[in-house]
Amino acid sequence: MSLVASLGLDSPIVQAPMAGANGCDMTIAVTASGALGSLPCAMLNADEIIAETDRIKAATNKPFNLNFFCHRTPADDPDGMRRWHTLLKPFFDDEGITDIPTSGPVRRPFDDALCDVVEACKPAVVSFHFGLPAATSVRRVKEAGCLLISSATTVDEARWLVANGCDAIIAQGTEAGGHRAMFLSDNPVSDAPMQPGTMALLPDILDAVDVPVIAAGGISDIQTARAALAMGADLVQMGTIYLFTAEARVSPIHRQALSGAEADDTALTNLFSGRPARGLVTRLMRDIGPLNEHAAAFPLAGIALAPLKKKAEAGGRADYSSLWAGQGVASARRTAQQVSGSANVLPGAADLTRYLTENIKR
Repeated sequence: MSLVASLGLDSPIVQAPMAGANGCDMTIAVTASGALGSLPCAMLNADEIIAETDRIKAATNKPFNLNFFCHRTPADDPDGMRRWHTLLKPFFDDEGITDIPTSGPVRRPFDDALCDVVEACKPAVVSFHFGLPAATSVRRVKEAGCLLISSATTVDEARWLVANGCDAIIAQGTEAGGHRAMFLSDNPVSDAPMQPGTMALLPDILDAVDVPVIAAGGISDIQTARAALAMGADLVQMGTIYLFTAEARVSPIHRQALSGAEADDTALTNLFSGRPARGLVTRLMRDIGPLNEHAAAFPLAGIALAPLKKKAEAGGRADYSSLWAGQGVASARRTAQQVSGSANVLPGAADLTRYLTENIKR
């Protein structure tokens, strides 16, 4: 049975979970419109997840997805952190900032406490990024009645995920915005540029596994969605296009960057978090290279950048900001403008979802 049928969806679309860029307002709008709305939980604590989930359930009884990161906390590496700070010092000098912070908030990996939250909330779908959590957590999530999915950037990762309990796979091509889901690579920084695009990865994963596959990466308009579905994907995951909706929680700097012609330039970078992720090109990426072996390990790299980002954004600059977006940003922008009828008006996520669904099905 297809995922559309098994989940009772009216649309073949999954709204990509975008930590920091979407909350329950977007999830509700997409879910109520018949697609699979997603709530990113990597930057939320347990109480916040429960509150957001309660709002979703109060607004719609349709299925939705809770998404979690399941990375491993890195070991202390004082020498590595010193190298990262040394690389950044010229930027601090340029901005007139004297102190480089050594601690701050970071993304939280899935743990027993978050497993308790899943068991209490019982979403229809739970998705993971960076592989899967411990086997005991996988078992608890599935026993709670949740469909379990995770992202694969290679065929080997897809096979591993199925062997370890996944009910469906997200085939994440290199075009995708935000973090690469890589988890079997010994060196994600050096391996990321060699990874396949969605239309190359999708058929290989379809051939390799016997579970439903969701296509993700560069799917930013009707044509690319139709192409992925025609190749055999059960669903298509779309993220960048939802950055152009009224519900997107992007900063004014990020929104302004998305609207400009320079938004067509994206690159994979590890500078903002420590793991490869795709975003709009900024000064920091140009000056030291988008992928740099001296960046601190995930998720610690961004701690040192916080004061640089704050000062630059106060002056209207995105020099040190992580402006996540996929390679399809230009077509996503055009599609959003078709829905709203104006380059100066943001469509609602519900209107966008209905427009995409109706035209994809034609």
